[in-house]
Amino acid sequence: MRSGGYAYDKRMKKEEYQAQLLALQIEMTKLQASNIKNQKRIVAIFEGRDGSGKGTSIKAISENINPRNTRIVALSKPTETERGQLYFQRYIVHLPTTGEMVLFDRSWYNRAGVERVMGFCTEDQLATFLRDAPEFENIIVHEGIRFFKFYLTIGRAMQLQRFHERRHDPLKQWKISDVDLAAISKYDAYTAAAAEMFRFTSTPTAPWSVIRANDQRRARLEALRAILLGIDYEGRDLDAIGKPDPLIIGSGPEYFATA
Repeated sequence: MRSGGYAYDKRMKKEEYQAQLLALQIEMTKLQASNIKNQKRIVAIFEGRDGSGKGTSIKAISENINPRNTRIVALSKPTETERGQLYFQRYIVHLPTTGEMVLFDRSWYNRAGVERVMGFCTEDQLATFLRDAPEFENIIVHEGIRFFKFYLTIGRAMQLQRFHERRHDPLKQWKISDVDLAAISKYDAYTAAAAEMFRFTSTPTAPWSVIRANDQRRARLEALRAILLGIDYEGRDLDAIGKPDPLIIGSGPEYFATA
């Protein structure tokens, strides 16, 4: 692979990917129908390295389900008013009502990642966040919301390759920012920040799932599969969903170490 100790040297073949994706997306439509019928709520947050494929993973989950009951939240930097509020306040308003699924393309964990590494928050603000985040998530889960936390990680060489592609593709240039470019020299700092984030905020109530995303196709499938296996819904076909690939997704120290 292109660095990072990843399990597969070759990308999943397109035909195999499309067949698995179709099966999982059909199951996702069943999950959504059950979620609406039973007035349940689902939240999934996607964090990870710049260029790791958070947005495309979200698209794979959402592209064939009813958009009226699915919301994708990708917030810009906070306004002056939001900076004066309780930190979690700007995120709380985006949590789902009954029958909804909300997918966060980055979340409150900005504070433990980009804000920390780029110096956009103080040490006291970071410490407060790492203390409070598990309590905030306990409230989410105890309210009955099904809650998933995904962290996508890629090797250094793969990140450079994807940034290069974005800079030279006119349809993808909007995806790359000055902060993204600064991340190139801060790969190790993001690794250290992620390790501490996992140590404080991966809890029995709200554990992190780390997805090794050098192969975006495998990464998308595992994110879909994790949600489908995490919720018992009407008509669930476990054979169609399949089993998690332990070489791609996991939550133990061996995964955190490579993040």
